[in-house]
Amino acid sequence: MWHCSGGCEVDVDRVTMRNRVHAVCLCLFLFLLLQSGQGARQTQDIKCGACRALVDEMEWEISQVDPKKMIQTGSFRINPDGSQSIREVPLARSEGHLLEVMETVCEKMKDYGERIDPSSNRKTYARVTSRDGKAMDLSDTTLDSRVTSSLKFACETIVEQHEDELIEFFAHETDNVKDKLCSKRTDLCDHALHIPHDEL
Repeated sequence: MWHCSGGCEVDVDRVTMRNRVHAVCLCLFLFLLLQSGQGARQTQDIKCGACRALVDEMEWEISQVDPKKMIQTGSFRINPDGSQSIREVPLARSEGHLLEVMETVCEKMKDYGERIDPSSNRKTYARVTSRDGKAMDLSDTTLDSRVTSSLKFACETIVEQHEDELIEFFAHETDNVKDKLCSKRTDLCDHALHIPHDEL
């Protein structure tokens, strides 16, 4: 107990305890705030990684189709002038082919592992199995079924929510699709412009 000159009494132990409780509450609040920020960043990394992997896989599938192979699209009705509104487009970038690829593309997320970028401390995702059977450097890659499940779920969500954008981009765009689609168009990657471009 501490006595002040005006006749008041202050319980020092009670004040000290109250200050400690406030300090603990503040620390807990800051910890939770930090955790929620990290959780949001992890979610952002997964969404961005899934989008970029999706683009890689779609571009790979498109590249495997003979570019000379064409398909007729349009209406088979006869116009008043006797003509038909049919045109030929490359099969690889036709809506039908793109929809077919999108049905199975998210299954490929099982072929990805997680890496941590040392400069930004952000998580990125890279193929852990090569398409041509060549050995790959996996020294800095973590293989985890929870990661691949999260990537697959994020990929399926992207396909479901952005189907029209995906078809539009892959039907017409050939340059820098990752940044245009994942960052500028869908805003799934807030940091995509700083990620190096991968090769097919």
